[in-house]
Amino acid sequence: MRPISIFTSIHSKYNNLTNTEKKVADYVLENAKSVVYMSITDLADACHVGESSIFRFCKSLSYKGYQEFKIALAHSITVDNEIPQLTDQVLMDDTIDQVASKVLASNISALNETFNLLNSEKIDQAIDYLLGAERIMFFGVGSSMITAMEAKVKFMRITNKAECTFDSHLQMMSAALMTERDVAVIISYSGSTKDNIEVAKKAKERGATVISITRFVKSPLTSYSDLTLLCGANEGPLQGGSLSAKISQLYLLDVLYAEYFKRSKDESIVNKESTAAAVSEKLL
Repeated sequence: MRPISIFTSIHSKYNNLTNTEKKVADYVLENAKSVVYMSITDLADACHVGESSIFRFCKSLSYKGYQEFKIALAHSITVDNEIPQLTDQVLMDDTIDQVASKVLASNISALNETFNLLNSEKIDQAIDYLLGAERIMFFGVGSSMITAMEAKVKFMRITNKAECTFDSHLQMMSAALMTERDVAVIISYSGSTKDNIEVAKKAKERGATVISITRFVKSPLTSYSDLTLLCGANEGPLQGGSLSAKISQLYLLDVLYAEYFKRSKDESIVNKESTAAAVSEKLL
């Protein structure tokens, strides 16, 4: 049996909503496809209400929270030929060539948007932080953890101060031992993952500099960040871990790596040659 459409639920409960909740309902009904890709902060700003009002609206519709609401919304706006778990572009009857072309276009679009969001002054400031750091600690959860590890592996070729820890408990322990001489680079598409927010908060308490790489300008994570770098990929609630989001994050990290290398050229060249030589013996 197909679940009740979220639109049906909104209409049936509309008269019981508060005036503030009705503002949210009206916006969702008129902009459903956009809302799927919005953070709770973005939706609150668009509706000119507080984040708590968005949460109460979701609870009024019997959802546990905003993410569950967005998942239901994604299902409700999907037509029979679409696959919401992939993208809103790939259709069930697409050929392999069409799928390949659409995936390519999606990744190129993510890179282009990330490039357009680049702020040279913020990149310059980020490099200043990284160069002056005693330790650079990369953090992430889930698929962003893999991106954080990629960043650690990238930077450890040219510097011995890059670190990354997999376990969320160990990440908190690492954050608790940070100092004002350290930099935390926290990678999170949504900027709303509890583990990342806790790490950022703890790092700030310890006086460390926090750089966030995320999709949204306003999120709980950015409120604890000294510097925010934006990635340009859109990822729906059913598309977690999409490669377009990861590619945009990796692109930003590659820009940071290249600029770091340039500004520490002498040391980076020596370290790059040393690390390359160390692993060359393992190659046939």
